[in-house]
This record gives sequence, structure tokens and C-alpha cells, in this order.
Amino acid sequence: MAPSRHDDAVLLLARTRALPPEHVADWTLPADASVVGTARRLVDRQLASWGLEEAVFTTELVVSELVTNAIRYGKGPVRLRLIRDRGRLLTEVTDANSASPHLRRARENDEGGRGLFIVMRLSTHWGVRHSRHDKTIWSEQRLDAGPPDTSGLLDAFDVPDAAGL
Repeated sequence: MAPSRHDDAVLLLARTRALPPEHVADWTLPADASVVGTARRLVDRQLASWGLEEAVFTTELVVSELVTNAIRYGKGPVRLRLIRDRGRLLTEVTDANSASPHLRRARENDEGGRGLFIVMRLSTHWGVRHSRHDKTIWSEQRLDAGPPDTSGLLDAFDVPDAAGL
């Protein structure tokens, strides 16, 4: 019988690729509700400089919801990043609170509760990444897929028939 061998060694290979600095925009904002408009203007200017005007409306809406949530439920300051890479646009909002957000369906008379639903509907993918001291909520938009399907977006507002609007 051959003796068994136990190894504690593990080999991990990873290929990393650094993005050129001109593909990343990064801002730190104070945790104040007045900066939501500032965040939208920053995004508007950045997307225009990248030639991504068609993504402005959707990205501004995603940024508004994520920055508002970070200010309301997180701890400041708030970090906003846009990353343009390989036909996609990533939006990341980081705050210093480790609590995960929860996707929920708001009732008709609720003041809030629709933000993550809106982000989910406008994004190809979205999620939460935790680190030791903070969390990042991210949203991915595919730039080569055309505008997002917003057909169910009014469901976030419990509008039974949008045709009469």
C-alpha cells in the first residue's frame, strides 16, 4: 500500500488586464442629497466625452437611484465610478455601510422602495460586492444591445394601465 501524500499547496493562475485610465471615471461625493443632481451632470459629461450619448438617460436614472440609496441608507462619502469596457458600461456606487440592499415591491402609497427594481429593469446585470469596510452596488449596461426593455418599468409604480397617461 502506497503512503498517501497531503499537500497544502494550491496554484492559482489569473490573467489581469488593466483598463486604460481614460476608460474609468471616478468621483467621491459627500453624503448629501443635494449631490444627486451633481452625480447626474458628471455622468452626462463623461458619457458625452466617450461618445455614449445614447446611454445618458438610462445611466442617469441608474446613478440617481444608486446614489440616493447610498446617501439615504449608507454612510458617506459616496464613491461613483463609471467603467467603459468591451461593449459595456459599468456603474458602481460605493458607501461605507456593509448592509445589503433588498429588492422589494413597493405598494401604491409607499414613498420609496422602487429604486433597485428600476436599476434591475434598466441593467443587463446588477449586484452587490462587499469588502471589509464598505459595499459597492454595481450595474452593467450592454452598449451593443440597444436601449433596455422598459416595458415593465411602470410596474414599479403600480400603474395598472399606462396607455391612458
